[in-house]
Amino acid sequence: MSCSKFSFLWPLVLGIILFNSSLSSYASKNRSLKLEIERSLDKALSWLHDEQNSTGGHWGSTEYPALTALAMRATLGHPDQSESQKYQDQVHQGFKFLRSKVQSDGGIYGKGLASYNTSISLMAFLQNKDPMDESIIRGARRFLVNQQTDFDEKGRTDNLFDGGVGYGSTWAHSDLSNTHLAMEALFYAKKTLGTKEDDPLGLDWQAAISFVSKCQNLSQTNTEEWVSTHKEDRGGFVYFPGKSMAGERTDENGTVSLRSYGSMSYAGLLSFIYAEMEPSDPRVLAVKDWLNHNYQIDENPGMGKQGLFYYYHTMSKALSLAGIDSLKGSSGEKKDWRQDLALTLFDLQSNEGFWVNDSGRWWEKDPVLVTCYAMLALERVYYAL
Repeated sequence: MSCSKFSFLWPLVLGIILFNSSLSSYASKNRSLKLEIERSLDKALSWLHDEQNSTGGHWGSTEYPALTALAMRATLGHPDQSESQKYQDQVHQGFKFLRSKVQSDGGIYGKGLASYNTSISLMAFLQNKDPMDESIIRGARRFLVNQQTDFDEKGRTDNLFDGGVGYGSTWAHSDLSNTHLAMEALFYAKKTLGTKEDDPLGLDWQAAISFVSKCQNLSQTNTEEWVSTHKEDRGGFVYFPGKSMAGERTDENGTVSLRSYGSMSYAGLLSFIYAEMEPSDPRVLAVKDWLNHNYQIDENPGMGKQGLFYYYHTMSKALSLAGIDSLKGSSGEKKDWRQDLALTLFDLQSNEGFWVNDSGRWWEKDPVLVTCYAMLALERVYYAL
């Protein structure tokens, strides 16, 4: 039988060969990047645990347990568990310190910033998965639920800040940063407690989304005066209703509106994810569109270097959870955010293993804080590859 009779199959065979070759090349490329990430994390982990207080088990000020909680999360998230096991004693001491910061109201904090510290500490306890900490998890959950604001008439979202979460008692109103962190912790607490959950008190997720939506530059769903209709802002987010850290924009007609910026836009997307909103929701589509058109790695869009590592942290969480593999750069070409972010963090890492931001805004001259952000971002990239 002549082989020429089957010549029509050759394009298909060639296509399969090329496809398999492409898959092999992609897998090899990913494996190489994963090995580089592991090496970077190894160096960072060694440096980080050298910075731990040898007697108290904490990092930084004892008044702010969030820093210790971030160090615990970065350690536990290392993809090579044998590597994190090297620091088992330090982890034990870290959680012993965190347990000492549990307050009678269920919060996990020291001096102020109660909800911020509790949200991050609760995430550390959830990640540690020690059954002995269930009462701490339940108490922290109740505390965060009680931090949800409800001004004016109870049970109605009749105030701009209703539904959100702020820093705590000394910071009366809500902001998107604290709100998305509380939503994150409560989302995972709900998943962990599951059917064992017997506390009738829960977060009002609809009220939370109502607040989050009031932070979005989207006139379709947000009628506040400050909402920008400029194409560079549409779909992005600000810090809280009426306030953007990226400043204002004055239109030709003299109307003043607020600029969207990167880190809060990723926090907005994360809030929608934690609330389990439909991907087809116009608010979700709009923020994804803004992020796609404002893809940057060398800076926090709208903020320059300010809050850069917080931006990396929220970016890696949001894109990995949303299942987004690539975004478009300014030239319109597809960008692999995972590779771009990993390579950028490799370049920014010091020889000693830590990271630090030249801009000190939001405590980012603290190498422990910034190193934790960077490690958590790299771990997200690793698991998303």
